[in-house]
Amino acid sequence: MGFRKGAQFASEHSLHRDEVTGATVHQITSQDCINHATYFLQSSFTPDGSTLLFVSYRSGSAQLYEVSPFPAGAIRQLTDGPAIHPFSPAIAPHGQSIFFVRAGAILELNRQTLAERVVVEFAGAQLGECSLGGGGKWLTAAAKRGVESGIVAGQSDGSAWQFIPFPRTVIHPQFHPHDPEWIEFAGDPAPRMHRVRRDGSGLECLYQHGNDEFVVHETFLGLTGDLVYTIWPRALCRMNWKTRSHSLIASCNAWHITPNRAGTQVLCDTNHPDEGLFLVDTATGRRRLICLSGSSNQGSQWRTSRYAVAEDFAAARAEQSLAQRAAEQAPSGASSSEPLSWMEVATDTVYGPQWTHPHPSFSHDERMVVFASDRTGQPQVYVVELDA
Repeated sequence: MGFRKGAQFASEHSLHRDEVTGATVHQITSQDCINHATYFLQSSFTPDGSTLLFVSYRSGSAQLYEVSPFPAGAIRQLTDGPAIHPFSPAIAPHGQSIFFVRAGAILELNRQTLAERVVVEFAGAQLGECSLGGGGKWLTAAAKRGVESGIVAGQSDGSAWQFIPFPRTVIHPQFHPHDPEWIEFAGDPAPRMHRVRRDGSGLECLYQHGNDEFVVHETFLGLTGDLVYTIWPRALCRMNWKTRSHSLIASCNAWHITPNRAGTQVLCDTNHPDEGLFLVDTATGRRRLICLSGSSNQGSQWRTSRYAVAEDFAAARAEQSLAQRAAEQAPSGASSSEPLSWMEVATDTVYGPQWTHPHPSFSHDERMVVFASDRTGQPQVYVVELDA
């Protein structure tokens, strides 16, 4: 098909109505391969709403594509060469460039010229998803370098970068919406929620909890500055950033969560059972069904309401008759009481595969929701319209 940077392909857009809510659902991709939107902590839309970003393996590796104008415009390939980190892209606030990870480097892609600029590179490291702060001045990403875990943080112009170590795997680092001096991140496994200053000082655990309290997918509750998180699959909760007091928003199954800017609603998908995509009112806890997801939501860990331990990992691999691979990938010295990290064991059987999860997120005007679903056999990108 002539895959290369700048190549354009015909629209794959189609429309249908959700069978339960009647909402208008746009199917954006249809290639027989893995296709998904950017991660649920980032919007897949440019700020003006004219363009939708997605990742596809249609060329044989994870590369970045866009649909413009949304929803039925042509598909343009934005990257080629070595695979990008498939959940790393973050669109700059002005919308003209995209930051993404390739191995141990963060790059900036100019959407007009498709020129790439290396912002920073950490030799021998693997970086995770990007997160922007301070109006795009600052960047952070999870990092793993040999046996060392942590986060990297610095300016998007390439200056003031440093590696901040942490004794366990780190995922989902995010800048505080009002104070980019602070970065909240998840330590994997429990206890989950931590924060550190951008210069590496002030490291502290925000919430001490055990392996039986499955805290996941914490993020900032819009511009309120507080945190919102799930105790899966039982509750959606809020934590005051200053006092660390906790409050229950709703007793419900909420999985991946994305608040609106005002912090008045939380968008979520659901799992075990998958009941669809919902909006949760943070004042009342009421849920409203948006549409069905139809995703397979794979991953053996989601059969339980606690973090994965060694026996979960072994059981999952045995189900697939891959005992030898399990022995090769299990961390040395792990006991049955030690929780495992999906990043450390480098497998999709415990927490993944991620592309089978909906990972819903808002458009910038909060009138649409993008999500992934493998309802057709392969993950495709969908957008559902919200009621006015």
